[in-house]
Amino acid sequence: MSDTFGRILQLTTFGESHGKGIGCVISGLEPRFEISLEKIKEDLSRRRGGVFGTTGRVENDEFEIISGLYNGKTTGTALAAIIKNENCDSGEYKHLENVFRPGHADKTYMDKYGIRDPRGGGRASGRETAARVFAGAICKQILASHGINVRADIISIGGINAEETDKVHALLEKAKKDNNSVGGKVRCVVRGAEAGLGEPVFNKADALISYAIMGIGAVKGIEFGSGFASEALFGTENNREENAGGILGGITNGRDIVFNAVIKPTPTVKTGGRHDVCIALRIAPVIEAMTAVAILDLYYIRHGNSSLSRR
Repeated sequence: MSDTFGRILQLTTFGESHGKGIGCVISGLEPRFEISLEKIKEDLSRRRGGVFGTTGRVENDEFEIISGLYNGKTTGTALAAIIKNENCDSGEYKHLENVFRPGHADKTYMDKYGIRDPRGGGRASGRETAARVFAGAICKQILASHGINVRADIISIGGINAEETDKVHALLEKAKKDNNSVGGKVRCVVRGAEAGLGEPVFNKADALISYAIMGIGAVKGIEFGSGFASEALFGTENNREENAGGILGGITNGRDIVFNAVIKPTPTVKTGGRHDVCIALRIAPVIEAMTAVAILDLYYIRHGNSSLSRR
């Protein structure tokens, strides 16, 4: 199993939904950067469940950094952290030991490995994304120090504009009542990224960002700028700068990087266990995190990861 993303900045995650905990190892961080633990907690709280439309499983997400930090600053060596699982009820999944749930990775995991962890989906659970959010919160802090900011927001739920809160709430209520689920769409904007990040062929900026985002289990599609709508545009229209999404020929052009990600409905319906009516409600910080990891890796590829020449 490949558990690592990145070339210079490398993120490795580990752990299962109902194991003792989850965590990550971040290699390649620049040294001497002072980390705000409060900002990490803020991002983890945005991903946490417990509000209407999300899972009833609420974890405190208290983390322990066990290496790579000294006197609050990165040392340049691998930064490792563990987040304990405290609210597991594995008994709810006992009846699924020999059942392959529709829309889940149960069957494909068994086909590949000959064994699977049915408790909450094991490694395929969205619980794993807390480790990504932890890592992304650190990467966002470093990017901000270089003038780069990443922000993701929900723009629609079940095809309804997210600003139409009454309609969205009614849709979520109906889905919950019917033991069903709905999807959504998230827009991510990266501001302050310089021109020149990314390579023209196999390491295009949009390709690497897409790889990071499509590695999130619930994401089923991504589009930059005009995206799929460009199919209906003339070239003279699509050539407008705002339609490029901040990337041309695989290289950032200095404008905002803008993309949308489509989130599928939660597959856990009518099979028991605790799950979100709408995963999209909690996924924005995960998308931010993986975008930040990808952008910081691209930044280090171009500039290196030594802070000595920049501070």
